[in-house]
Formats: sequence, C-alpha cells, structure tokens
Amino acid sequence: MIRFVLRLAASAAATLLVCGLAHGQDIDPDILKAQAGTYLIAPDDGRAGCRMTLETDMAIGGYSLSGQDSCAKPLPALAEAAAWNFDGNGGVILIDPTRKVLARFVENEGSPMKTEDGVPLLLVAAPDGIDHLPTFRGLAGTWTMQRPGGERLCSVTLKGNAEADGNAPLSLSGDCAANIAKLKLALWHIEGFGITLMGHDGSSLAFDMRTDGNFDKSKEEGGKPLSLVRQ
Repeated sequence: MIRFVLRLAASAAATLLVCGLAHGQDIDPDILKAQAGTYLIAPDDGRAGCRMTLETDMAIGGYSLSGQDSCAKPLPALAEAAAWNFDGNGGVILIDPTRKVLARFVENEGSPMKTEDGVPLLLVAAPDGIDHLPTFRGLAGTWTMQRPGGERLCSVTLKGNAEADGNAPLSLSGDCAANIAKLKLALWHIEGFGITLMGHDGSSLAFDMRTDGNFDKSKEEGGKPLSLVRQ
C-alpha cells in the first residue's frame, strides 16, 4: 500500500471541545449506536486507507475504538488514535491519548463524512476486502450492464474526465435494450462506494460496489436486479 503522511492540524478550541464532549453532555444511546461500526478511512484520490471500528464503550475524551494499528502504513497519523467522539456539529473526530484531534470528519448531507484539510479523507462504510475509494480514472472503461444470470442489456463506456460539477460523461452502445436506451444516460457520478448513471432529463440508475469491484443496482432503485461488470 502507498504510504500517505497525514497532515491535519487541530486548533486549541477544538481540543477544548473534545475534552468536554464525552463527559459534559449526554449522547442519545440510539445516536451513539447508529454512528458506531466499522468504517474505511481513505483518501478521496484513490490511495489505500485503513479500517477502524468506532465502539460504544467510554474512553478518555470520548468512546473506544479498535483497528487503528491497520493505519500504521497507509495513514500513520491515525495509528495514534485512542478514542472518537462527536464534534458537536454533526461530525466525528478521532483523538490521541492526549485528546489532540487527529482528524475531523465533517457531516455532508447525502454524502459520506470527510475531512476538509489537505487531501480529504472519507469515513465510509465499505465492503469487506476493499481498502480504497473508487475514482473516475480507476473506473473509466467499458462495462456490461447485465442481469444476474448473464443476460446482456447494454455496454456502457465510462469516461474518466470529471467536470467541475463532479460528473463525467458516459456513452451507451447502440444495441441497448429498450428499457435502458429510453433513459438516455449520458453522465455518471461517484458517491462513496456507489456510482449513479444519469440522463439530462433527470433519469438515473444507482449502483453499489461489490467486493469484486463490480456493481449491483442499489436496492433503493427497486425493480429487477441489474449489474455492471467490467469488460
């Protein structure tokens, strides 16, 4: 994995906030349980990250965590994490044994939490066996849209050049099934471990990444199962 030296500065105000959060305010147990879990922490440029589990037991300055040793090579600064906590603004912070903030993940409505300094790090639930975030360049190429049994519906070519709006162009083969062709898909977008294919008229298809790097249509889409498999 690529070594990535994390440079995140914590302000004195942030440190004071951490000192009081866990013991100075009551956290709803349901909110705590909802936030707890195992996450991938990884740079948004596609380099390798590490997995860390946010737990619900009390710890100095917040709540316990585990798995930080896996960060020693890809994100060495985070290997010093000793606890996590809420930042009081909907975000999450990781702190060391002296309560110094190592990383602050800011809440983004509809998107994974991420840091705002340097190369952004995302805090995201990820399939087992995946240690990096998908990128436009990494996913660029031709994919087959098919049913689980192998019935081919269309070929989709994803371009790797994202525009300022965070979308990249795509093109469909000329022999797509009618229910796919009518969507007039022309753009695609990455959101954490999911991608969305979009048409200019508001039509869209959302897919979630599998452990093998291919994609299945998101359950929220409804309808028949559909996959995107790299050619």
